[in-house]
Amino acid sequence: MPRKGATSAKSGVEEIDAMAIIEPVCAVFRRKLKSEGLKYTPERAQVLDAIVRQTTLFEPDQIVSEVKKTGIRVSKATVYRTIKLLVEAGIIQRVPLDAEGAVYHCVFGRAPSELLVRMDTREVIALHVPELEALRDRIAKQYGVQVQVHRFIVLATA
Repeated sequence: MPRKGATSAKSGVEEIDAMAIIEPVCAVFRRKLKSEGLKYTPERAQVLDAIVRQTTLFEPDQIVSEVKKTGIRVSKATVYRTIKLLVEAGIIQRVPLDAEGAVYHCVFGRAPSELLVRMDTREVIALHVPELEALRDRIAKQYGVQVQVHRFIVLATA
């Protein structure tokens, strides 16, 4: 089992820390769906499962393929709508690559991450910047709030 803060050498994306998950991801997703007046369908469950199993950055079309391998019929539209809901629920994060394209990664149960995205090569590099975490904590303290999640993405070219 990956330890907290373990970074995949292949992708540079932090791997899941199962011990850090306090509330099951499906419960978080179900709550989001309920707030939108939507149901937790078998198709949405399979999309969620396929996404949580990803250890690298992924594109929606990969999830369509993964779900179809399970024998569940799912449309691209269902996958895209589910991904949008998962982003809104804070379960996954959208990582823009350019004006048109983006990839995603699961952030639920993982340590906060900072990313450097090379827009010219589409390379994504995970960063660990303690100064950002200190700044985040200082801002939260100043405003008397609890940080739920933070995201820092640098888009760059050579």
